[in-house]
Amino acid sequence: MSELLALLNYEFARNALMAAVLASVLAGTVGTFVVVKRLVFIAGGISHAAFAGLGFFYWLGGNPLTGAVVVAVLAALLLGWLGEHRARSQDALIGVLWAGGMATGIVFIHLTPGYTPDLMTYLFGDILTVSRADVYLLAALTVGVIVVMALFYRTLVAVAFDETFAAVQGAPVKWMTTLLLVLVALSVIMLIQVVGIVLLIALFTIPPMIALMLAQRFIVVLGIAVAAGLITSTGGLAGSYWLDLPSGPAIVLFGIIALVLVRGWTAVTAAGRRASGAG
Repeated sequence: MSELLALLNYEFARNALMAAVLASVLAGTVGTFVVVKRLVFIAGGISHAAFAGLGFFYWLGGNPLTGAVVVAVLAALLLGWLGEHRARSQDALIGVLWAGGMATGIVFIHLTPGYTPDLMTYLFGDILTVSRADVYLLAALTVGVIVVMALFYRTLVAVAFDETFAAVQGAPVKWMTTLLLVLVALSVIMLIQVVGIVLLIALFTIPPMIALMLAQRFIVVLGIAVAAGLITSTGGLAGSYWLDLPSGPAIVLFGIIALVLVRGWTAVTAAGRRASGAG
């Protein structure tokens, strides 16, 4: 433990820890809506489409994350315009976004003259390379996403659980779904820094799944999901140091272990309650 605390004397370690905390907030809040509304596949399409913008802006000599933001938001707007049900039914389109985004990004990075970056950093993340400027950008994105979610919280919850009823009540279902997809797109950019494009869906889904096992009231689920994200990201980060593993995969594996343990605990306690009730 003392060795881990000593690491905080280094700026890269402090940046990594702050990025992990910010990512946990987004993974817990936005990810919960993604899981409840069953947008995981659509979120995966947006995240992989973002790689096209990342590669294109790298080829132009600009900031790759800026390109990822642009393409991710455009993909979210496209899917929002199609409508959630239409987008789900046209899963081939999402598959094209998924594969086409990855292929396009790789091609542009390959075409860039000079040194070719290690794609593993983008695909699987490397939280230890997050700079202070990245942390500021991620903090701004996190605050912006949380403020928007707070402003439209009631409507977003209504649309997430029962959009038919929400529409009857006069809620702008299509606009709210589009807004949620844009928030997913912005969150994707942050999670790319932490676990990479390939593994970020796990960080979107694991903390909310843990929370949904432990609570039913939605606001409580959000809080537990954020806490689970914090435990997952910081625990995985510590595990990557002790076991000398890549940080992104270590975070995801730590989360899967936590998910299995919580599932086992809930199954045992439920069985115990049934046994005591029968007795």
